[in-house]
This record gives sequence, C-alpha cells and structure tokens, in this order.
Amino acid sequence: MSKLSVDQKSVLALINQTTTTSFLIPDYQRPYAWTEDECATLWDDIEAFCIPEGNADAFDPSDEYFLGPIVTFRNDAGQLEVIDGQQRLTTLMLLLRAFYEKFQYMQDPDSKTTFREIAQCIWRTTEFGDPILGQLRIDSEVASDDDKDEFRFILNEGKIPDGAHSAYAKNYSYFEGRVDRFINEYPSYTAKLANRILKKVILLPIEAESQDTALRIFSTLNDRGLPLADADIFKSQFYKYFTAKNEKEGFIERWKALEETATRVFSHTRGNNNPMDELFARYMYYQRALQGIRTTTTEGLRDFYERDSYALLKKEESLEDLESLVAFWDRVDQQEEFSERVNQRLYVLSYAPNSMWTYIVSVYFLKNRDENGNLEEEKFFDFLALITGFIFAYAVHRPGVNALRTPLFPAMISIVNDEKVTFENYRFDRQQLIEQLNSFTFSNNRPITKSMILWWAFEQPGQTVLDNDTKLEIEHIYSRARANKENSLSSKGLLESLGNKAFLEKNINIRASDYRFEDKTRYYTGYTTANGVEKAGTKNQELQSIASQQEDFTEENIVVRKSSIINGLIDYLDQWNLIEN
Repeated sequence: MSKLSVDQKSVLALINQTTTTSFLIPDYQRPYAWTEDECATLWDDIEAFCIPEGNADAFDPSDEYFLGPIVTFRNDAGQLEVIDGQQRLTTLMLLLRAFYEKFQYMQDPDSKTTFREIAQCIWRTTEFGDPILGQLRIDSEVASDDDKDEFRFILNEGKIPDGAHSAYAKNYSYFEGRVDRFINEYPSYTAKLANRILKKVILLPIEAESQDTALRIFSTLNDRGLPLADADIFKSQFYKYFTAKNEKEGFIERWKALEETATRVFSHTRGNNNPMDELFARYMYYQRALQGIRTTTTEGLRDFYERDSYALLKKEESLEDLESLVAFWDRVDQQEEFSERVNQRLYVLSYAPNSMWTYIVSVYFLKNRDENGNLEEEKFFDFLALITGFIFAYAVHRPGVNALRTPLFPAMISIVNDEKVTFENYRFDRQQLIEQLNSFTFSNNRPITKSMILWWAFEQPGQTVLDNDTKLEIEHIYSRARANKENSLSSKGLLESLGNKAFLEKNINIRASDYRFEDKTRYYTGYTTANGVEKAGTKNQELQSIASQQEDFTEENIVVRKSSIINGLIDYLDQWNLIEN
C-alpha cells in the first residue's frame, strides 16, 4: 500500500516547513485560472473569519478556517510538486505578497514580526530565518502558461510588470486594492488580519510517495468529488440509527425518495452544490437558529453535523424535518399549492442576489408549518414581502453575502422564538439609500441588477408568474448599437442605467437584438410572420405597455424610469417599515 503523509497545517507551517522547502507547479499542469471573482470570495470569507463583524477582538483564537487540500509529491530535486491545489496556493502567494509590500513601511512590533513571517513564505531563508531574495518558495514550469514569468516578477519585485494583463497581474492588483482599503478602514487590525491568515487559515497537505500516487489522489478528488460527500456521511449516521431500531428497509426507501426529490429540486442551485448537501445546508440554518447561534462565520456542513458524535442525525424528527423541508421546496419549484401573490414573491426571490433568502425561508417554514406542512397564507406573504425588500435593498446598501449574514442570522433566531421579524436595527436611511441607488453601477454581471428589474416588473399591475424554466436575460430598451450609431445619449453610462434595463425572455431577446426601439417593439408585443405564424410577445407587462404606448424610448425615458424604480423601492420599503422615520 502506498504511504501518505497527511497532517493539517497553517499557511505559514505549510510553506515554511524548512529553510529550503519549495513548491513546483509542474509542466503538465493547466495555467493559473482564478479570476477576480474567486479572489473576491476568498478575501471576503477570510476577512469575515479573521475580523468577525469588523471587530478583531471578537475573534475566537481556537477557530480555524479550512481552505482545502494540497496534494504533492517530492521530486528528485527535493521540490514538492503540486498536483492538486495550485490555484489556491498560487493565489495565497499573491495575497501574501500584497501584504508584504505594505508591511515593509510599518514600524510597530506586530507589523515587523508579520513582515518577517510573510517574507519566510515568499522566499527561502537562511538558517537564521532571513529571506534569500530571488530564491522563491514557489515556481511554475507550466508549459502552456506564457505568463509564468510575470508570476515570478510579481513575487520578487512586488509590482506588476509594464503591459501585464495576466491573471496573476489582475489578481495581484485586486489584492493590492483590498489590502489598501482594509488598511484605510481598519489600520490597527492590519497585522492581526495578516497574522491570522498565516496561522489560522488551514490547509490539508497530502504528500504522496510518488507521482503516480499523487495523480490517483488528484483524480479521486476532482473526477469523483471528495471520497465521501457530506451527505454520504450523514446517510451512514442515519442508517446506523434506523438499523438499531430494526427500521433499515424503511429508512432505505425514505432516503431514496429524499434523494430523488432533492436532485430534482436542487440540481440547479447557485454554486452547483450537491443536491443533498444543499438540503442539509438549509436545514443547518434552522438548527443554528434553534441553538441561538449568531456568529456570521458558518462552519462547514460536516463540522456542524458531527457535533456530539452526530447527535442531530440520530433522531427520528431530523429525518422527518428533512422530508418536510424538501417537500416544501418541491412545491415552491412546481409553483403549486400557493396563492398567486405568494408565488410571485417566491419567483422574485428566486432571482435574489444571493442564496441567503433560501435559508431564512427554510427556517420560517420549519417553524411555522402546520401538521400537514402548510403555512398561513397571509403571514407567509407578509414575511416574503418583507425579506424581499430588505435583501434587495441591503445588496445595494452593503454588497456581499457576508454582510447580509449580520442582520439575517438574528432574524432566524427571532423566527424560532416566535418573535416578529422587523429588522428594526437595520432600517435604511431614506436619503442615504436614494443616493446609493442613484450612484450604484447596475452592470449586467451583478446579480442585483436582474434582481431589481425582476422586482420592479412584479410591482406592475397584471404581471404574472413565469415558469421556473423560462430563461430570462437583461434587455437594454435603448440598445447599445443605437447609442453607438446615433451618439445621441449625453452619457454612455445611461446605457447601463437601471432605467434602461428590463427582463426579457431569452428567445425574444435574440430576435429583438440591437434594433431601434420602433423596430423591436413588435417583438415585445408579438407579431405574425409572413407565413402566418404567430410569435408571442414578452410576458413582461411593463415592456408590453411601453411598446404599446410609446413611439420611442429616449434618454428622458431612461431618466424618468430610473427615478420611478428608485422611488418605487423606497415607497415599498416604507410600506414594510424598513425606512427610518
């Protein structure tokens, strides 16, 4: 049997194992591919972990942040060849180098110590721990990576070479910006953040005895997923419990039905989670609320459920809860058994800028369902309307899912304690929010953009729910092609204005293309082809109305519509008591 060396280590302990430890990304690897989005997620998660709720003193020294495995083997040159984990390891090196560049100008003792420790991660060291500049801890020989020299340059020099546009350069620039912003916002916490990244961010190095063994491990991790999914482990715990009760066969049938429903309902969830893991995640937030857990740093599924020897999974009611919860989300997916207005709210929420709404709705359902799994319609509608306004507005007020956890986690606890959710401590300042909405860039790549135009569409009279499988895209009513051709807008920024965007079914958007307004209104309203074939128009009632009532859609229309959307949102928030008086 092949021998493996497995022992979780901090970033500092992994990289600075010895004075001469070095990592090599071999020639057969793929080029570095992380984008700014992955870097943003990594930064946001690490910052939330290291500086909980913006307070470094709230950090629990016993906590650790698990980043994932690193699979290596030691080659003939004594280097640790990286088989799996090159993306996160490379990104960590760029992040540390961005910190190093700032710490060299700091003179306080903590910063000096951290500066020295970062240097020991970037370069090999002398026997006295001094960095040997030019002898990097990591190198790349990736044959298809034309930018690897940029990576070496950035690590050695702490700056981006002239004309560089590689992923290394873009991500290093991103981290430079985030470090700068953090220093400006939390100057006294900077050393603590970097120190906790070094010592509390944990990796699982798996050192194989040979390249063949390392590649087999890599194949297992990446082709079949982790050897056991979280849900597989949870299944085994339930299995043991029900077997001990002589209910093994019944459990097998129940679990099979649970998997089938979860797969049907959650296969397309954001993030592409394992469907059963997604179900357990939604149930976890209910259990967290019952336990009164307010911390915004959420542990992994396995960490949560394995507490007290998987005690939560040794209860009949836990499986019953999971069955009830997946049945609820199946009804949501099928748009069954709810009133039209409730279905409308659920549909709009399905386009929320993040998935946090599914967790708080799961908590609400599990707490307020009757014995048949039904909810009181009026109260459920009011709850959905409230969280819609709050979540959508909060995404502009404080972007990022991590920020949203701060108000939502206490709200979940209020739900299980039979207390009304009001968000009274998080109400919006009217003028401040108006200014934020007016200055916010509603670009197409931001989830909140589609969220807002969906919300606005369903505020219009006569708007009906669309099928969940309808593919929606963002339509520029005043097209880009027209703006470029006519040069008729006072500012090109108006093209990306919220007032110029609406949802449109993908098949219709393709037909409407970049035509002038008067040429594409037929696609909005529907038309008959020369062959007598009727083509249906959009189900977006507002677009239907605009196309039917206006001969053109101008800059003035963009400005007026944007104002209407913003004022409409403010009025909506005021209606649900989410605006400060």
